[in-house]
Amino acid sequence: MTLPTSQTGDPDSAVRSALRGKHVLITGTTGFLGKAVLEKLIRSVPDIGGIYLLVRGNARHPNGRERFFSEIASANVFDYLRAEDIAGFDQFLETRVHCVTGELTRPRFGLSDDEYEALAGRVDLVINSAASVNFREELDKALSINTLCLDNVAVFARRAGNIPVVQVSTCYVNGMNSGEISEDVIKPAGADIPRNAGGWYETGSLIRLLQDKITDVRSRYAGKMLEKKLVELGIREANHYGWSDTYTFTKWLGEQRLMESLQDQSLTIVRPSIIESALAEPVAGWIEGVKVADAIILAYAREKVTVFPGDRNGVIDVIPVDLVANSLLLASAEILTEETGRRIYQCCSGSLNPISLGEFIDHLMDEARENYQAYDKLFSRQPTKPFIAVNRVLFDATVNGIRVPLSLANKVMRLAGHGRDLKLLRNLDTTRALATIFGFYTSPNYIFSNARLMALAGRMGLTDQALFPVDPRKIGWETYLRKTHLGGLNRYGLGERRVYSLRARRERRTAVAA
Repeated sequence: MTLPTSQTGDPDSAVRSALRGKHVLITGTTGFLGKAVLEKLIRSVPDIGGIYLLVRGNARHPNGRERFFSEIASANVFDYLRAEDIAGFDQFLETRVHCVTGELTRPRFGLSDDEYEALAGRVDLVINSAASVNFREELDKALSINTLCLDNVAVFARRAGNIPVVQVSTCYVNGMNSGEISEDVIKPAGADIPRNAGGWYETGSLIRLLQDKITDVRSRYAGKMLEKKLVELGIREANHYGWSDTYTFTKWLGEQRLMESLQDQSLTIVRPSIIESALAEPVAGWIEGVKVADAIILAYAREKVTVFPGDRNGVIDVIPVDLVANSLLLASAEILTEETGRRIYQCCSGSLNPISLGEFIDHLMDEARENYQAYDKLFSRQPTKPFIAVNRVLFDATVNGIRVPLSLANKVMRLAGHGRDLKLLRNLDTTRALATIFGFYTSPNYIFSNARLMALAGRMGLTDQALFPVDPRKIGWETYLRKTHLGGLNRYGLGERRVYSLRARRERRTAVAA
């Protein structure tokens, strides 16, 4: 595939040198970050040996390769590559991208013995970005994908010849700890969990206890009530041990599980903060779907939320997805070339380029008031109300105080024959639901450090700092939030998906051959 020199770099790139000819297994490429990593690899490391994608089949596409072309290769993150050289892009997918139909949560990934051994014999590195990012997931599901399936990753890494693993985690494994959060193993902020001399926390007994509690809940409930009780169990256990939600709790458990399983192998954990739209690559503003901050932005744009719990002075840590993808590739290059060891990096903005929640809100509100017409999928009209962040106690008192009389009035109106709930009551319930999920993240009392990641970038040299930038100081918050992010959310996050089919690729190859 032909790419511009600025994209391929020069022989001084340590990253490209380390990855040249290597075969990498990537999980989670149906997700936002996974697609960004895949696109960056194809675009900036075109001489990679091969990319293996573990893709779970589904009802519509039982075969992983079919699902790849329907849900991954069709993504607009690959528009640049298609525009530059669609024939070359097709050829790369045909010869270098190998789809393995499998399931991360199953032993041996659900593969036959021959398939598993063949895969293990080819791969030099695993990048695991698969996760359930549902903050209020049922505990059994969150444990399965965020914690227990990492046993399968570790077993595979050993079977493949003790190959290194790069694990995507999250800065928010920090839980309810406050202050400066360094790139180290995180101590639980709640109930005590024993720590091993090797540095990780011993979670075997805790996980068995959680599984016993899950079994107990399953024995007493069924259907929707079972789902509700498993969600409640996850939140309750997370809070008990020092986390705000099931997602971050089970991701922390996963870190410990991998550190224990791979204590004699190379493991790098990369923790991003809140991942949002691309700063520059492959195009400024690229995003897929609605992320953490976007759910609140969208609710405000649709005039459903105008007040939210939050600390305007707190530093909200947001990081563009392209900087995260670059961090993973820097970590991958290092782990392939350096001595065996355990490393932890945090890809974040708060310590070097902080922005307060108040500034974050003000930039977005200013753009909404002044240029709402430019974001037709977000705003149907100019916002007339401000977005106000208040402390949690005041928020709860206000919302609960308003909801009681509104609920009574709503019941009276429904008895009188009005079929729909009051709009204000619906909006209030939307606000409460969003606050329940995201309220912890808008009242930060911590600052994430990325000192080790920046040191890694420095060791890689100037060429890789240009090709694979990770420095959050490159973000100009006013431009990024007002133009890049809102523009990307409007164009990509809320835009229509396209289909990039096997049939269309075959037709193009036939036309070229003719």
